[in-house]
Amino acid sequence: MPIRFLLSTGLVAAALAAPAAAETVSLPDAALTSAPFETITAAARGQTVNFFLWGGDDRINAYVAGPLAATLKDRYGITLNRIGVADTAEVVNQVLSEKEAGIDAGGAVDLVWINGENFRTLKSGGLLLCGYAEGLPNARHVDWTDPSIANDFGTPVEGCEVPWSRAQFAMAYDSARTPEPPATLAAFLAWVKANPGRFTYAAPPDFNGSAFIRHVFMYAAGGPEALGGPFDQARFDAVAEKAFGILTDLEPFLWREGATYPTDIAQLNALFANSEVDFTFNYEPTVFGAGVEDGRFPPTTRSFAFDDGTLANTSYVAIPFNAAHKAAALVVANHLISPEEQLRKADPAVWGMATALDLDTLPPDAAEAFRALPRHPAVIDGEALADRAMPELSADWLDAIEAGWLRTVGR
Repeated sequence: MPIRFLLSTGLVAAALAAPAAAETVSLPDAALTSAPFETITAAARGQTVNFFLWGGDDRINAYVAGPLAATLKDRYGITLNRIGVADTAEVVNQVLSEKEAGIDAGGAVDLVWINGENFRTLKSGGLLLCGYAEGLPNARHVDWTDPSIANDFGTPVEGCEVPWSRAQFAMAYDSARTPEPPATLAAFLAWVKANPGRFTYAAPPDFNGSAFIRHVFMYAAGGPEALGGPFDQARFDAVAEKAFGILTDLEPFLWREGATYPTDIAQLNALFANSEVDFTFNYEPTVFGAGVEDGRFPPTTRSFAFDDGTLANTSYVAIPFNAAHKAAALVVANHLISPEEQLRKADPAVWGMATALDLDTLPPDAAEAFRALPRHPAVIDGEALADRAMPELSADWLDAIEAGWLRTVGR
């Protein structure tokens, strides 16, 4: 069956408008995974990297188009062309459509911020450059034996992407309204029933709303270990009735009695900001501090993680098989995991995203610089959050859980 072309008009326009740049040195793919990095860096000079990434956060956009782009230009002679998208699936469709059209070189996408099912789709289709990640000079600062690094939502990374950031789910509340939030998921579900109309969650396919549903699914299963490994229909069926029963029973106690759900996390944040609900949540807790600083959230906003655990994952950058400027994309990927750039990105004044590096591999002063970074009062302590980390499920589990919710709860 032919691959459908689902690319948005805006993405097509952005790709076509991306400036072209001729390579000063031409290197075949085999050389990109074996040549001295100095050779790759020389080949990258003068190239433009079309970096496709989610464009829904002003902090991220400002960081990528500003200080990151300036450093790459000054240090390596690389022009970084940030191309924001509403959904990374659009980028996947771009690469898929190019493959179907026989465009095996000169593709529109040089680098993409990716993880989860989008990575699985490209990797399983042989649509990524692989075999280079662990050989990058700065890869020595990554713990490749860490399961949360070596596996992307259950899909082995196998050198096909480079870790860029870590994220972990956390809840946010207004301490002026809710002085003591529930400590566990079970206690939280009881709180929702005791406080009708004061909570809701975003409906799938919203990523954060789906994460909340997965928490309930894992709770119903008795913990994430019960759902580990490849998807298993029998195990899914054994848990689904209980999990979706919990969420169905919860509906009358939700905002608007569950007759409607926010379509995305932005709508849920607006309900929280307007005091229509008492909780919001996010897979990137630094957004709570940013929300306070830009006036969207009340100053008394605080965040927490359930004592029985919250989901954690790693996001990556990847290079499509037909990228036009692979040498430059490799140099950018390597720079993104440099201690210098990871520290700047982790600064709450810049972005505040948790580092993907193993601090034990850094010189003591560099590691201390990460630990000394300021933390907004609205943002949960990173070590406290990490102590409650739960591994994500494989992408097949995510698909089945979302489809099951839509079929039985969201119908």
